Amino acid sequence: MAMIQSLLIANRGEIACRVIRTARALGIRTVAVYSDADADALHVREADEAVHIGPAPTRESYLVGEKIIAAARQTGAEAIHPGYGFLSENAAFAQAVIDAGLVWVGPKPSSITAMGLKDAAKKLMAEAGVPVTPGYMGEDQSTSFLAEEAAKVGYPVLIKAVAGGGGKGMRLVESEEDFADALVSCKREAAASFGNDHVLIEKYIASPRHIEVQVFGDSHGNVVHLFERDCSLQRRHQKVIEEAPAPGMDAATREALCAAAVRAAKAVDYVGAGTIEFIADGSGKLSADRIWFMEMNTRLQVEHPVTEAITGVDLVEWQLRVASGEPIPMRQEDLTIDGWAMEARLYAEDPARGFLPSIGTLELLQFGEAEGAEGWGRIDTGVYEGAEVSPHYDPMIAKVIAWGEDRDEARERLGEMLADTAVWPVRTNASFLVRALQHPQFVSGDVDTGLIGRDGESMAQPPVPSDEVLQAAANAMLPVTEMAGFRLNAAPARAAWFLLDGEKIEIALTGEGSDEPVPSVLVTEQGQAWLLSPWRRDAAHGGADGSGAIHAPMPGKVIAVDVAQGDVVTRGQKLLTLEAMKMEHALTAPFDGVVAKIDVEEGALVQVDALLVQIEETE
Repeated sequence: MAMIQSLLIANRGEIACRVIRTARALGIRTVAVYSDADADALHVREADEAVHIGPAPTRESYLVGEKIIAAARQTGAEAIHPGYGFLSENAAFAQAVIDAGLVWVGPKPSSITAMGLKDAAKKLMAEAGVPVTPGYMGEDQSTSFLAEEAAKVGYPVLIKAVAGGGGKGMRLVESEEDFADALVSCKREAAASFGNDHVLIEKYIASPRHIEVQVFGDSHGNVVHLFERDCSLQRRHQKVIEEAPAPGMDAATREALCAAAVRAAKAVDYVGAGTIEFIADGSGKLSADRIWFMEMNTRLQVEHPVTEAITGVDLVEWQLRVASGEPIPMRQEDLTIDGWAMEARLYAEDPARGFLPSIGTLELLQFGEAEGAEGWGRIDTGVYEGAEVSPHYDPMIAKVIAWGEDRDEARERLGEMLADTAVWPVRTNASFLVRALQHPQFVSGDVDTGLIGRDGESMAQPPVPSDEVLQAAANAMLPVTEMAGFRLNAAPARAAWFLLDGEKIEIALTGEGSDEPVPSVLVTEQGQAWLLSPWRRDAAHGGADGSGAIHAPMPGKVIAVDVAQGDVVTRGQKLLTLEAMKMEHALTAPFDGVVAKIDVEEGALVQVDALLVQIEETE
């Protein structure tokens, strides 16, 4: 079989862009699919061709296999790459692609099915000689019987949905008294999320580490591993920072772990890229007898770039070559580990507000760059400056990846890249990631999956901009004459009032002002961004200037509009209410007048400086 010549990517965002990049390098024509919300997305722009497949909701677009297969036929694509998420581990979709006469860039549907249910997969792994966590995985789902099995395993235990994933359908039970209620709750969530309420009982590991092995198989019976990754830094069962190799992994343990992963892949006749996930007891030194099989992801992983970084392998290229019928390009003995790599997931979310998603236009998007010859950095993204962060999909902005000669160098390099990242007005978790990389336990490599649960609150506190950064910005905003006025009339330590993201602060003035002052400055430091503007007496009126134009003092949501066009208003009268930074901000009329224009309605999301209301003075 010749190399695939045309490829449809049944996905969106950074993974679609990632696949397109390798396909282009191989001379393969690419086809993107997109929903209404993604009409101007980066993956659509970068593909050779794009097909609209429906409205924004995934159940009407990206999860409709018939539409995707029709798009492949319409464009003459030979193959479909599912990326990850969406339909990537849907055996029925994989079979439908094959039945349509197309090449499926992924494992056999039978392999997906074999690893799709946790209980069946664990039984299969045990038979293949892969160590599994002690527990119960049987058919008897009665409360009394499961409670007996939990007692045999010994508390604490985990109740896990057999069809679960992403932390859903999982409960930690500390004592026998709590078991029945936890079981009911877990089964209810499992049924709602997966349409299957069957659960398994598993011994809870008190200091768990999440270690996984990248495996790769071909249609010629070859299976290799590309070493391990450590994904222990998690928040609510979602990976935050991943690295390869795993800290504290000695050669003997690595050999045993990776050999078990290869046995697992061979047991399901695996073809393509896959990941065998293990749970390790992190309370002491890593050893093969304290690492157990957890599950298999029958797809490419989000964190695959760290494996590529330490092995020099392009895993997407391998996927395309193997799907074209070629053998794996390298033998096991030719694969080696070179250096260390770390990846951080940069999300459009606000850690200070409970990690709520942050949506809107990326008016500023500037990624930090890796500097120096001793290491390198990589950005995998699916957005661009000016793009919209949609509320419909995963809020990932980019994956930031750094490589170094050793772990400390990779960690420091990643921290520098994140600290130099600037995004506005959308909020990100960049500063949270910087703090996580600086946490003493992470620095030492002593990380378990509960670290953020224990110390995450301190990591989530937004940093405060340094005096030096604020002073430089303040000097750029005030004209020379105004600065001179401060110098003549103020105390020896000159200062002025400013608004920092809507909060009034005092800043010492250290310069002579600017010949061309600006109305506001975006301040960025440690991955955080703030809007700084001079405070005026009329700032209390919602950013009104002398013309009666009421501008948004910060990004937010309009939660109430109290006037209509043509209304007569008096100075200080409330015009509308803006919700931002956990607070409600009433914007009021700066003088007596008439509402000449209203540019927003209740529920609207607005960016900083957006015109909201125009007031005209009455004669």
